[in-house]
Amino acid sequence: MGEPIVIALDGTSASGKSTNAKRVAKALDYAYVDTGAMYRSLAWYCLEKEVDLGDAKAIASLCRRWKTELKNDDGHIRLYVDGYFPEKEIRTAETSAAVPVVAAVPAVRKWMKAKQRECIEFGDLVMEGRDIGSNVFPDTDYKFYLDASLDERSKRRAADGVDENLAERDKQDSQRAAAPLMIPLGAKVINNSEMTAEETSALIISEVQEKLEAAG
Repeated sequence: MGEPIVIALDGTSASGKSTNAKRVAKALDYAYVDTGAMYRSLAWYCLEKEVDLGDAKAIASLCRRWKTELKNDDGHIRLYVDGYFPEKEIRTAETSAAVPVVAAVPAVRKWMKAKQRECIEFGDLVMEGRDIGSNVFPDTDYKFYLDASLDERSKRRAADGVDENLAERDKQDSQRAAAPLMIPLGAKVINNSEMTAEETSALIISEVQEKLEAAG
């Protein structure tokens, strides 16, 4: 048995990372990892513990001390906090607003990178995020970067009932000092502004299968 395969799906907010990562994972029977949910869990936990979000040291300290465990829930690798997965809590507007702040803390990114790399214990993965191909698994041969026009991504967020300033989020993600959002070296860039999820995931699956066959 060789090393587990990691398919890295990076990209901007509302570019279809989650939808397509789930579709690809299901089609290939790989485990699915939403790294954004991990950052959201820490943001939620900071709010729960009333940590000052303006204090990077306090955020880093909490990240070092919180009790977490990775679990495979029916093919979804999730980060449990004190034995609990805050599925609904991490999707609130309050948590969403805290995520970019928490995610910009270098010590947090270092901790998350180590935890996300542990996910290969569960076998072949489809991992989505903002720095998977550039920082977490830079050596993987299966890198994809999803994007769409700001107008299209804003429409998608609105359709989900979410009010989010995507231009500001893009700016925060791409300008942070630690592991900023960027197109990973060697990644296939897919602009899916005018593509359906079916078309996007089919393109990714086809590319992966071609590489797998070429690799023998």
